[in-house]
Amino acid sequence: MKVRIDLFTWLLLGAIVLASFLPVRGSAADLLATAGTVAVALLFFLHGAALSRQQIVAGATHWRLHILITSLTFVFFPLAVLPVNELAPRWMPEDLGLGFLYLGVLPSAVSSSIAYTALARGNVPAAICSAAASNVFGMMLTPFLLLLLVSTSGAADFPIAKALKDIVLQLLLPFFVGHAMRPWLGGFLARNETLSARYDKCVIWLIVYSAFSNSVVSGLWENLPLSAIVLAIALCFALLGLFMLMAHWLVRRFGFSLEDEAAVVFCGSKKSLASGLPMAKVLFSGHPGFGMIVLPIMCYNQIQVIVGAILAQRYRQKIEEASAAKSLTAKTTKQCG
Repeated sequence: MKVRIDLFTWLLLGAIVLASFLPVRGSAADLLATAGTVAVALLFFLHGAALSRQQIVAGATHWRLHILITSLTFVFFPLAVLPVNELAPRWMPEDLGLGFLYLGVLPSAVSSSIAYTALARGNVPAAICSAAASNVFGMMLTPFLLLLLVSTSGAADFPIAKALKDIVLQLLLPFFVGHAMRPWLGGFLARNETLSARYDKCVIWLIVYSAFSNSVVSGLWENLPLSAIVLAIALCFALLGLFMLMAHWLVRRFGFSLEDEAAVVFCGSKKSLASGLPMAKVLFSGHPGFGMIVLPIMCYNQIQVIVGAILAQRYRQKIEEASAAKSLTAKTTKQCG
């Protein structure tokens, strides 16, 4: 099966190449950092305005499925990345190890989780509710889980008070203000979803370029050996494979349907680049190793996109075959009756 790399992936790679050869410096870097802060606050303001109250509270009727997905995202994944940090600083730089801790506490990816569940003919309503809830609660859970992992592993000297203040002022406050203004902005955002999606991508591109510019100036490529990059990619493949297999086993263990299995596999194994980079911009603001910290989520995101496309096609075939067999059985039973 031929897998095509989308334009946005090429743009992100281009941002890294551009930052490597033409990093922004001095006052221009400060201006770009300020623009990034404002852009992230506006991003969460728009997400708050776009998200309906029903989406926040929906999904309670299928609570067993949502508990399973939430456990994979916010319990098992953080526990799985905790030993990875032990590889630093022997096998990888400490900031890269911190990046894997951050990867572990991120919420599920909304758009790709839903898109791949739909492509697989899985339980789309469950995927929508779980992915949306993961991101809403993840905005509050991610910083606290990260602080817990960092304090448990002793990974780095992390500015807890500053991180909490920045999360409240730059993420939570804009989100809830936006949600309060939903009666006036919700209709416009619903009619212009493409515009909102493009803004999300522009913010992510800005963060990537700014982050890698700062890191390149601070000696990113001098401090990040090729062996550490290869190890990071291998670990991302291993983590994705582990959680897809774990989701598959747990779904079969608890007796969910094949459609539910598709939703759990995609929602429970994916991590959100769209939420991860803006939150990282707040949590690790001014950190000289920012580019190294966000490298695991960038690698993991590209791998989950490629692997997810292949797996979704296989689930689609299995679900369609199961549906055809069920229809044939029902038809035969009716004729015999």
